[in-house]
Order: sequence, then C-alpha cells, then structure tokens
Amino acid sequence: MTGLKRGQIKCVVWDLDHTLWEGILLEDGDVTVRPEAVAHIRRLDELGVLHSIASRNDPEAAMARLKQEGLDHYFLYPQIGWNPKSASVKQVAASLNIGLDAIAFVDDQPFEREEVIHAHPAVTTVDAADLDALAGEGFTPRFVTDESRVRREMYAGTIVRDQAEQEHSGTSEEFLATLGMRFTIEAAQTEDLQRAEELTVRTNQLNSTGRTYSYEELDELRRSDDHLLLVASLTDRYGGYGKIGLALVELGESHWHLRMMLMSCRVMSRGVGTVLLNHIMGLAAEAGAGLRAEFVETGRNRMMYVTYAFAGFTEAERDGDHVVLEADLARVQSPPDYLTVEVL
Repeated sequence: MTGLKRGQIKCVVWDLDHTLWEGILLEDGDVTVRPEAVAHIRRLDELGVLHSIASRNDPEAAMARLKQEGLDHYFLYPQIGWNPKSASVKQVAASLNIGLDAIAFVDDQPFEREEVIHAHPAVTTVDAADLDALAGEGFTPRFVTDESRVRREMYAGTIVRDQAEQEHSGTSEEFLATLGMRFTIEAAQTEDLQRAEELTVRTNQLNSTGRTYSYEELDELRRSDDHLLLVASLTDRYGGYGKIGLALVELGESHWHLRMMLMSCRVMSRGVGTVLLNHIMGLAAEAGAGLRAEFVETGRNRMMYVTYAFAGFTEAERDGDHVVLEADLARVQSPPDYLTVEVL
C-alpha cells in the first residue's frame, strides 16, 4: 500500500463471503475458510493490529461459523447485517474510537470497496485477492510492545466495562467508583520508550501537539537534565490498560513548558488526563516555577484542549493553530475519590 505511514493501520475490517472464506454462507450452507486470511489475522493480531467485520450476512450463522473455526474472538464490534458496508466501517471506527484513516477494509467486490471509499476517502481498501498487501509497512508497527501483544484483550475488557456501565443504575462517578482504578505516574525508563514512541504515533484525539517522537528522541529527552519525561498507566478490577499517558516537560527557571501531553483514547472517559496535568502543575508549584503548555490544533485534538481548560489553563499566546496555554497553579486539584494515584 502506497501513501501509508508505518504502522498507520490500527484495525482491519473484513468482509466474509468470498473474502475470509470461499463461498456464500447463506447459499452454500458450508464454506471453506481461506488459510492465508487466517494467517494474516493471527500475524497482525500478534503485532497489535485489531480486526472487525463488515458483512451482509446472518449474524448468528456467521458468528457460529467463525466460532467453529476458533476465530470469533479475534473480531471486535463485528457489524454483520444488511447495512451498507460504509455504515458498518464507520460504526467499527466509532466503537474502537479510532480515525477512519486507521482502518483498512478487505472485500472481494470492487463495488463494495468503492462504496466505502466514496463515503470515507480516508479508509484504505484491500482487494481480497491481494491479501499480501496486509504485510505492507502501513500494517507493520516499528515496535511490538507488551501493550501490542495484548491490545485485543484490552479492548475486549473495554467492551465488558462498557456493558457493566450500561447496566449500572447510578451516576457515572458512582460507576467509576466500582472499578477500583489505580493510576500510576513515573519517570520514563528505557523499557518504556518503545511504547512511548508508539503512543505518539497512534494517539491523535488526545495529543496536545500532534507531533510524533522517535525512540531515539525520547531517549535523549529522558536523559536530559533539562527535561522530565513521564509515563502513566492505569489498572482496574477488569485488568490493565497498559501505558496510556505520556508527558514531556522542559524545565526552565521561571517557567516549565509542557511540550507534549497525550493520553490513549481508550481512557478518554476516565478523567485521568486532568489528573496527570494536575500532578505536573503541583510539581511546578513546588519548584517555584510557572507552567505553560504548548498546544497545536490539528483538527482532531479538540478534546485535549478541553482537558487543559478543565484543569484551569487559559490562552496566553496564539499564532494561528499554535497556542501557548498558562496554568493557574492556585487551582491544583486533588484526584477524584474514585481514583487511587501512585507516583513512583
């Protein structure tokens, strides 16, 4: 695939008939799963690339066939029914909370691929006859981290959490209090840097500048006496979310400058972005320095601007899309009662 950045694709959405398997399930009664498709699904899963389905089919029959092959657990938020494939792809992206430019759609029919591209030009389409395209650079991250290897399981945990939240009769905060969340903040170590680079590449909606950093750049900044590189992780009673936050602070005498702040979209509703900001605000206040934050509007990171505003940051300077925000260090807030914070 040309034009894709390395590791850009986060989810492959599969058609079923004549794509994942040979034949039409509702007509043939039995179908033959394509071994090359299964090999790609398992290989990409190990790299941290997710899978879903967009198929016009009978949902129960299709999932039963996948379960028979031991494949059903690979597919998150499968869209099996009679909707247009473009609507199904859009729903998968929304459910996973990822951009359409991080989706690849595999189908044997040119009409279906064109229908998706017409509705969503950012989606990458793959002809089912050319599955080797799934081995391209756009599907292959630079590093395979601990989080990559269990990414599907972490999303599966999110599905269970979401179901529990829907069934909970109380307020959102009351539900969060049932999770037993523990938020950990620590200085980045060498073993964190692969995941840190991955976070800068994969995170778009909650990335304050949209900038990516390489392993080598992060390692240099980590070792610099003039910078503080923090990583954050989160666990709850359903399991771990992995390393989900990153912050880079340049330490000045009169002011600290928050050069980069990002949080995984998977924890958007947990309120931990504000907790990490308040931790940094507290450190700056203890050092007797002010705190300014760099923010670059990318068109997709409005939620990060809202996170800054909620933590008491206001605009000090603006030059087009580039904004400098100033913290009110008199407004440092304690973590919410539903969250235990551990600083290592």
